[in-house]
Amino acid sequence: MVRHSRGFTLIELLVVIAIVAILAAILFPVFSRAREKARQTACLSNLQQIGAAFVLYVQDYDERLPDRRDLKWALPGGFRPWTSWPPSDPRAGWAVPTLDPYIRNTAVWACPSVAGSALGAAIQVAQPISPAPDAPVTRYWLWRFDRPDDPIPLDNLWGKTELQAVSDLQAAKNPQAGYPESPSDVELAVDPYFPRTIKTVSASLKGRSVHFGGRNRLFLDRHVRYLRDIRTE
Repeated sequence: MVRHSRGFTLIELLVVIAIVAILAAILFPVFSRAREKARQTACLSNLQQIGAAFVLYVQDYDERLPDRRDLKWALPGGFRPWTSWPPSDPRAGWAVPTLDPYIRNTAVWACPSVAGSALGAAIQVAQPISPAPDAPVTRYWLWRFDRPDDPIPLDNLWGKTELQAVSDLQAAKNPQAGYPESPSDVELAVDPYFPRTIKTVSASLKGRSVHFGGRNRLFLDRHVRYLRDIRTE
């Protein structure tokens, strides 16, 4: 007697497909959050390495932070090659050759979440460290090294000791820098972000940040932490 194997009916197949689709819809956001959390952790590790390089530099240069205002003008695009926000140029291209003896891995200068993204390609974010076509690109911001003025602004840290940096920031009364009590209150490096509350932020960048709803920050005492920011999505 010939036996015929029973296959799936169309209804059974549709039910299976529907179950797989439901499971995918449930699990995909979970996997996405886990992947982003891993990238955020890698970003914090990058910032810690950058902080360690600054510490080593200061130890070798009479306890003073770098002063490479010349590179703010000399790097590709020059100083602030845009007309929208931010009003200064916090890009970190100058720091890579300056800290090269202490941090040889140029990949550290970009968060894994920003490289390859639309935000990472923004002119206010990406900065090559030389005119070479294959030059490494930085994508962190150093707000307290954002202007090449002479004399050095009170709210910039070029060539200053940590004590002078804190004292000058207190005197500057810069609302963005706040009133630091110690180096642990002075932001050194940060993920790029574009607050939705600022009118001069271009529509394509308004509310954008590297990490959803906030950013990672490195402080002058080398500690790092994530900051929630309701001005970003």
